[in-house]
Amino acid sequence: MGTSIRIATVFGGAGFIGRHVIRRLAKTGCVIRVPARHPGEAAFLKMNGAVGQIVPMAVDIADDASVARAIQGADVVINLMGILAESGRQRFDLVHAEAAGRIARLAKGADVARLVHVSALGADANSRSAYARSKAAGEQAVRAVFPEATILRPSVVFGPEDNFFNRFAGMAKTLPFVPLIGGGATRFQPVYVGDVADAIINAVTRAGAEGKTFELGGPRAYSFRELIQLVLDLTGRKTRLVSLPWGLASLQATFLEMVPGKPLTRDQVTLLKSDNVLSGKLPGLADLGVTPTAAEVILPTYLDRFQLAGRYDSHRQGPSLPALTKIDAHGTHY
Repeated sequence: MGTSIRIATVFGGAGFIGRHVIRRLAKTGCVIRVPARHPGEAAFLKMNGAVGQIVPMAVDIADDASVARAIQGADVVINLMGILAESGRQRFDLVHAEAAGRIARLAKGADVARLVHVSALGADANSRSAYARSKAAGEQAVRAVFPEATILRPSVVFGPEDNFFNRFAGMAKTLPFVPLIGGGATRFQPVYVGDVADAIINAVTRAGAEGKTFELGGPRAYSFRELIQLVLDLTGRKTRLVSLPWGLASLQATFLEMVPGKPLTRDQVTLLKSDNVLSGKLPGLADLGVTPTAAEVILPTYLDRFQLAGRYDSHRQGPSLPALTKIDAHGTHY
């Protein structure tokens, strides 16, 4: 049987995926708690529901009592927290593993009906990447105390607010070339944020997802080079693509990870050495009742602002989509 939701607690609700999940949860009529270090930063979510329906609250994810207050009385808990680079107190082990285990343990103790934990494709305890190892540790910590939890492993998530396609479209607009780390051979299977949000909602409202791990990816895989070429074709730009050897990328990351915002870290370079596509060994979007949306359908709806002639040039025809060869999806990692 499905779960009737009166109260839902969404950790990481103010993030990229979170705002889409909140929007969908609000339509169920439930009260939504959004724990955050700085509740004011989640205040914008309130407009997605009725007065008093969406409640940002101050929570310290390193403190049991604080997390317990956010969970108490909830029917559903969703954990979307994640960081791509470490900074200050925000460490991979704390956010991805320790906090994940704490949320799962306290949710179990509070008799929460459903727990959805969003991990990452390629979470691997044996990875050379600290990010991937911490994601695997988080999954293990969740399963140890809340075995009925649903774990979702998305590939690179794209949508209007993403930090992937928008970043590279911006680079192509302002730089003379776009670097392809490792030659651009790494493969990705981008998944639309709306599909991920639908999968999360279905995981908590329908029966059958309990205790399972799902891999979430789009309908096809692309090499990194193909994805950047897709961005160039959609924006009408002729920016050069320049291969950047792994060693040079790591050297650059040594300096870039000290820059505010950390545009590139050595751990991210390590992560890029493994493909980020579905393994085919676990259930996916279709098993959660979601049909994957192709990147070519969504990207033109928000990358048009990077077009060479501008968004509102009525004399310019839109770019044609590239004829990309279909690639079978297999492999691991995020």
